[in-house]
Amino acid sequence: MPQLNCFDWNAVSAIANAVTAAGLFLALWQLRLTKSVAQLQFEDSLAKEYRDLAARIPTKAFYGTSLSEAEHKQSRDEFFRYIDLSNEQVALRKRNRISKKVWTSWCAGIEYNLNLPAFRKAWEEIKERTSSFEELRLLENQKFETDPRCWRDA
Repeated sequence: MPQLNCFDWNAVSAIANAVTAAGLFLALWQLRLTKSVAQLQFEDSLAKEYRDLAARIPTKAFYGTSLSEAEHKQSRDEFFRYIDLSNEQVALRKRNRISKKVWTSWCAGIEYNLNLPAFRKAWEEIKERTSSFEELRLLENQKFETDPRCWRDA
């Protein structure tokens, strides 16, 4: 009677388990990498939106120079869009759609801009005329010191 080849099924099982674990690890790594790339692309799209918007606001507003009434009136829509974008950024951070590193930079930029005379004037006008922009109002009330990610809904 011929002798049959006997496999060490324990070794085969161990190798199969190792290959499965490696495949799972690679799949998780790929998923994480894909999420990270999507996050960066999303944040980059918001940064581009800011740059496009900033290009339509008079440069001297960013230097801390007050605008004339005519310039302010002409730029009112852009300031409103800036406030809207800033509020959206706060809301996105609250929902953890913005990374901590990017948020830290954006928050400092929002605070800086809102303290410039032209932006301050526009923001004060907007706050008087509407009750919108709750997230930005809260951030300002908390002196830009708290991370919206830590806020709890009332």
